[in-house]
Amino acid sequence: MLPNAMSTPPIRVTVWNEGRHEKNNPAVAAIYPRGIHGALADHLNVASRIAARTATLDDDHDHGLTDAVVDSTDVLLWWGHLHHDDVRDDVVARVHQRVLAGMGLVVLHSGHFSKIFKRLMGTTCDLKWRDAGERETLWVTRPGHPTVEGINDHFGLEHEEMYGEFFDVPEPECTFLISSFAGGEVFRSGMTWTRGAGRVVYFRPGHELFPTYHDSRVLRVIENAVRWANPTWANVAYGERAQGWIEQRRETGKPSS
Repeated sequence: MLPNAMSTPPIRVTVWNEGRHEKNNPAVAAIYPRGIHGALADHLNVASRIAARTATLDDDHDHGLTDAVVDSTDVLLWWGHLHHDDVRDDVVARVHQRVLAGMGLVVLHSGHFSKIFKRLMGTTCDLKWRDAGERETLWVTRPGHPTVEGINDHFGLEHEEMYGEFFDVPEPECTFLISSFAGGEVFRSGMTWTRGAGRVVYFRPGHELFPTYHDSRVLRVIENAVRWANPTWANVAYGERAQGWIEQRRETGKPSS
């Protein structure tokens, strides 16, 4: 018999961040005194049925992503910028295997150049950019998709870094947000893919010098993305690690959809 909703375990989220901007740049520390990872985890931990923890590049030899942490993560959030090459390849392989086995991955902002995202996409993931702090408007292009639940047809951010097309990623299964910028560029700012049994989301806003991760609309999209990417019985379907994960979760209840 399946457990009822009251016994359904929370979505186990790990928020990963390089964590170096906050240490080295007082302007970033002033915006995110607990780090970008701390700001995101703080929001997720007050959301219903989500339990978030954090990990950073310099936490330990495994960048906070030990086998135990990765194996007990349902959805991984990834924020990176200047130190992608410092992430060890064996840690990337560990995360990659876990995504293929069903773990959700939500890649944020400059994480498009992370080793894990490029490995999952199989492309350069390159794009145009301009750091001018200009206005960004994000337009919903897939009304009704779970990632934009509770979001109006558009919302604006007064100051953000510009990303522009062409964005060298494979054709997504869904494009749920497109951005337009004051300089005239447009960008596919919200996209989804499936890799193996895992769901992957890319969500663009989040330059470290702007308070983007204090914006309620941005946080709502991230929370929605976590819930959408959370593995279900339907998408955790094969592989030795996936089977072990299923058995582990069966002890506490069905993973929520």
